[in-house]
Amino acid sequence: MNDNRTHSIEPHTRRRSWLAPALVGAAAALGASALYAASKTREAEQRYPPVGQFMTVDGVRLHYFEQGHGDPLVLIHGNGTMIQDFLVSGIVDELAKRHRVIIIDRPGYGYSERPRALWTPRAHATLYQTALERLGVSQAVVLGHSWGSLVAVALALQAPQLVRSLVLASGYYYPTLRADVFLFSPPAIPVIGDVMRYTVSPVIGRLILPGLIKAMFAPADVPERFDRLMPKELMLRPSQLRAAAEDAALMTPVTVELQQHYRELTLPVVIIVGADDQIADVGRQSERLHRELPGSEFIAIPGQGHMIHHLAPDQVIGAIERAFERAPANPA
Repeated sequence: MNDNRTHSIEPHTRRRSWLAPALVGAAAALGASALYAASKTREAEQRYPPVGQFMTVDGVRLHYFEQGHGDPLVLIHGNGTMIQDFLVSGIVDELAKRHRVIIIDRPGYGYSERPRALWTPRAHATLYQTALERLGVSQAVVLGHSWGSLVAVALALQAPQLVRSLVLASGYYYPTLRADVFLFSPPAIPVIGDVMRYTVSPVIGRLILPGLIKAMFAPADVPERFDRLMPKELMLRPSQLRAAAEDAALMTPVTVELQQHYRELTLPVVIIVGADDQIADVGRQSERLHRELPGSEFIAIPGQGHMIHHLAPDQVIGAIERAFERAPANPA
């Protein structure tokens, strides 16, 4: 009997012998990752301080940038990016010669806060409407890129008196199955996601970001200007990882509701895409929206990908100017 007891106890003893060191090792690895993430966040914010000004709207501190004078133009960035996405593209300097260009870091991106809430495109739009009113904007042409196109559409639906015309670039408008939703959503999960984004997610992000950026521009090459000037380290901070994960998780569900209202858009709409966009399917998204919106204009640029404002800045500027030409007269 003694031998039997000895044999029955030994496996449990062996399990305990490796379990404790494994747990200690895992905790040490998470701790090291957390210190690394915190250090990289400090470095990024020291290297890339805010480029604009701040305002607080409905309890949310927003970072915004303005340049130029004239009729207002609002640029709304996509998932994972920030104000600098438009600045680095070079279109702002040119547009600011004729227009008052306004860019707001969407909640959670750049230097804008993102309180815990359900940040749908309509929630963004409500915040944008108040922020623009605070800035003295009564009417504006609005461009939305990628996820930002959903915010632009929601803003036009909720505040038609504010939006004179829309430019929708590389947008996603109809629900489809997307692998990236499943891949990039975990940091949005409360508790588990919080642990991830302060430990392993920034490390993983640094490994996969070059490939993600390449896919965003494919089949075209990543412009040297973007690679050199875009503050990519800001994109890997825990706060921005949460925002990007939440937006990825919401991307398909929010289109289920919004697509029921597209025909309510009676303002001029210019849709511009890279014809070979490998992120948002052009035929199932932008071309379909064009067919659903009588009178909309559709521009597809051959050989170009998702980041159309970087790859074809002159054509994007032309689309914006066309939107101003088609817009009703601004009474202001």
